[in-house]
Amino acid sequence: MRRVNGLATVGRALTCGGAVEKRLAQAALMSTCSSSSLNSHIFSQKLADRLGLSRPSLVRRVAGTMFVSVAASSLAQDALAKEKPRSEKFLPKEVILYQYEACPFCNKVKAFLDYYNIPYKIVEVNPISKKEIKWSDYKKVPILKVDGEQMVDSSDIIDKLFHRINPDSSIPDGEEKKWREWVDNHLVHVLSPNIYRSTSEALESFDYITTHGNFSFTERLVAKYAGAAAMYFVSKKLKKKHNITDERVALYEAAETWVDALKGRHYLAGGSKPNLADLAVFGVLRPIRYLTSGKDMVEHTRIGEWYGRMENAVGESARIK
Repeated sequence: MRRVNGLATVGRALTCGGAVEKRLAQAALMSTCSSSSLNSHIFSQKLADRLGLSRPSLVRRVAGTMFVSVAASSLAQDALAKEKPRSEKFLPKEVILYQYEACPFCNKVKAFLDYYNIPYKIVEVNPISKKEIKWSDYKKVPILKVDGEQMVDSSDIIDKLFHRINPDSSIPDGEEKKWREWVDNHLVHVLSPNIYRSTSEALESFDYITTHGNFSFTERLVAKYAGAAAMYFVSKKLKKKHNITDERVALYEAAETWVDALKGRHYLAGGSKPNLADLAVFGVLRPIRYLTSGKDMVEHTRIGEWYGRMENAVGESARIK
């Protein structure tokens, strides 16, 4: 009850002005958010005053960056599904992923790297200071460095890596391209209204984000409660933005839409191996799978069998600890 009351207090601060609410909703649609606008300063000051904080810039940066921040087959088939990199054609010496742990677009890239068994290091970016990516002109995540070369934008990163693994093949088009675009243009927009659907789910989500993210103790505390409160109210704006009447229904419909697209096949392209669309859907859903929304999705839709098959196909993480 104390947590709910605390979020309600922050909620009242968030509803002080219509312009602030509009700006907040717009910011939630961006992978990162500028903290330089007047409205952002007004919102941060109001929120800081309510929380009794002396650093509204801390609240502003947390709220902005946190918007971003969603039965197995036989053993023989799983063995076939686990792809290995074509080392004679693509064997990078160093791969580094700059990410937020809970970012769905970062998880798309990780699903690809894990599936193709490409070893990579992780640099967890502090969403407040972003000091880990100050070297780059690109101020969003994911950023992938492959032997010193910078790659940005999750879909573009995956296209470039796929071409290097398969130099004689073009990027798949048609059905595969259609569903990859569906992931970026629809599925990701269904996730935020679900993981921040209630105060308890918002806190659950930010508990995961702050536990796995790169935060100091103070930043973790502020991010969990201020971020959860902000996103709880922003999720209501996102519902309207994307014409979502019921969050769970939209999530279930998206899951069922994907299962229907499979047409009874183990993977989108058929056969024993997932394609880039399978990896994109799996990567985006992986951060939410064991949150309340993800558990509900698996319980109330037919996606669980495919998801379990993908877990086995992707296999263990290729991350270098």
